[in-house]
Order: sequence, then structure tokens, then C-alpha cells
Amino acid sequence: MTIDNWSARAREIDSFKVMDLLKRAKQLDAAGFDVVHMEAGEPDFRTAAPIAAAAHRAIDAGHTQYTPAGGIPELRERIAHYYQQRYGIAIGPERVLVTAGASGGLLLAFALLAEQGTTFMMTDPGYPCNRQFLRLVEARGQSVPVDASTNYQLTAELIRQHWQAQTAGVLLASPANPTGAVVPMAQMREISSTVRELGGALIVDELYHGLTYGFDAETVLSVDDEALVMNSFSKYFGMTGWRLGWLVAPADAVAEMEKMAQNLFISPTTVSQYAALAAFEPETIAILEARRAEFAERRDLLVSGLRELGFDVPLLPEGAFYVYADAGHLTDNSFDWCWSLLEEDKVAATPGADFGTHLANRFVRFSYTTGIDRIELALERLARRGRR
Repeated sequence: MTIDNWSARAREIDSFKVMDLLKRAKQLDAAGFDVVHMEAGEPDFRTAAPIAAAAHRAIDAGHTQYTPAGGIPELRERIAHYYQQRYGIAIGPERVLVTAGASGGLLLAFALLAEQGTTFMMTDPGYPCNRQFLRLVEARGQSVPVDASTNYQLTAELIRQHWQAQTAGVLLASPANPTGAVVPMAQMREISSTVRELGGALIVDELYHGLTYGFDAETVLSVDDEALVMNSFSKYFGMTGWRLGWLVAPADAVAEMEKMAQNLFISPTTVSQYAALAAFEPETIAILEARRAEFAERRDLLVSGLRELGFDVPLLPEGAFYVYADAGHLTDNSFDWCWSLLEEDKVAATPGADFGTHLANRFVRFSYTTGIDRIELALERLARRGRR
């Protein structure tokens, strides 16, 4: 088999650049170098003990076979209850679909809503894999440049300005990767109304809910009951490798996506689902909230340190665990700069090119998913690099 046998679709899928960096950083680790890892969006904390214990109990009980494609009923009910408990939003379990990670949920949502040749509007910068999911269903991402003047988020005005005949809908992320920006509810209401008026669908990525600092994020469901909401057990709940997420949608849409999930995934990972039942227990939430407070300390240290070194961070990130910093005083090619930073200074960070094209050559994403001592070491190495 040669490249001539490969589909155009496969050839057009870009690599996830942060994973290339992570691969090289791991090679340097294995060679004995002390690498400060600030590249991947993966919390450094181990999965909370009550979740791990629930997984052991599930294995001992023999819960290792296929489940329904939409998830075990207990977990769908528990997630529905979580919306009542955390947001005051009443939804039935028939509106919850448990997925093979949030990535599996986004693929299903796009398969449901995007026809061949249509587009979904999203921010540039934004999470890079969203564009690749759309390419797999023969649709396209429609990137809209954003910056600090709009809090790195789309607005109703921008959506109206960039809407095209082939636009099928809008994908928002709040909090967002790589910027940590949150869409205020008044703005979300305007966006929802505009998208509905224009005849499109609204998908909102709420993966970093629970990881906002100084306030609790509200769900889009409080202003738009028809929106498709994506969430995950990876970020706030610290279960990245368990590959489990969920989405909330109208019941008829969930049934349609469950049909597709049967064909694509059979079912979400069984042990992960039983483990996730413990994610909502008060004991677990107490652990996660303590970690949230630690993330806030890390954010404040990293932002102040980067600013002291001349990086431009115009807005304090409100959520997630990233700082999207302008390194224009150091480079006009942040891609090469990040690789040099890794090879020469053993600090792994992600270039802006992973998140789009708008000013990407100037920006670098630093992930504060590592301890205070490691962040301090990274800042020392950055300062030393600046003096060379």
C-alpha cells in the first residue's frame, strides 16, 4: 500500500502538534533529561481514590461486558441529577448520552448536524481536533479570528457577520482551550438567539466546567434548552485515560446519535462508566474542589511570572488550565521557538499553530497542569533563555 491508496480525507487531517511535542518530550524524559511538561491538557493529579476504588469494585463484580451504546442507565440518571444539583436545570436521563470521551460525542454531534459541504463556525484560536472531526464527516470548520477585544470568543455580531449559506451552526467552548475564556450568559443568550434566527444549530463545549476561578460557570441550558452540550470526565474529574464523556441534547437527537454510536463504538468503556458513578459523590467532589483551588494558585503564579518576563497576557484566564501568551517580543515563529525551548531548555509548551492561524506565529500555550515547583523551574529556564 502506498500514499496513492490513501483517501484525500486522511491526507488532509493535520497532526495534533501538541502530541508530536509530547512524544519528543517523553523521549527526552526517557533519556534522563528533566523536562518541565506544560504542553498537554492533562491534569497531573492521579484519578481521585473513590473513583479508582469504584473501578476495582466493578471489575470484581464482573462488570466487563458491553453496555447499552448510550451508557448504563445508572450513569445517565446520575449525570441528569448532576445538572439539577449543580445548575438547577431539570433534565431527564433520556437526554443524556454517555460517549467514548468528549471526542466521541463531538463526532456524533457533527455526524448528526453537518451535511457534506456544510461548515460549523468556531473561534481561531480554538481546539484543533474540532476541524478534523468535521473533515471526517465531509464537512468543514469555519474559523473566525478572535482576540482579546472579544475575550477570545465569538459574539452575536461576529456570527451574523461571518454567516454563510453553507453554515450549519456554531461551536463554542466555554471555558475555551487554549485561552481559558468564558462566555458570559448574557452574551450566550444573544448568540443562541442569533444562531436560531439564522437557522443553525448551537453546540457548546463545557468540558472545563468545574475549573473556573472565583465563580462557577453556568450551563448554556439555562438560556437554550435546544443546544447540544458536550462534557467530559477528563478535565474537572481527572479521568483523562478513562476515555469517557457525555452530551446533553433533546431526547430525539440523543436517540439518533445513540443509533450511530451503536455502529461506531458499540458502547462506552464499561469499567470507566461504573467508576464514573463515584465521580459525583461528595467525598470525590471535595477532592476535586481542593484541586481546583490549587489550579487557581498555579494560574496566578504562571501569569504573573510570564508577564514579568515580557509575555503579553492581556486577559487573566477565567477557566481551564492554560495561559495563551503572546511571545512576539521573543519570536515571530512560535512553532520553531517551542521546539527550540524543548530541545535546549527542556520546557515543553505548545505553539499557537496548533490552534489556528490567527496571530499563531506569536502565541504559545502554557498548561499549568504541573506543580508550583515545576512552574517556578520553567519560569527560571525561560528567564535564563531570555538572557542568552
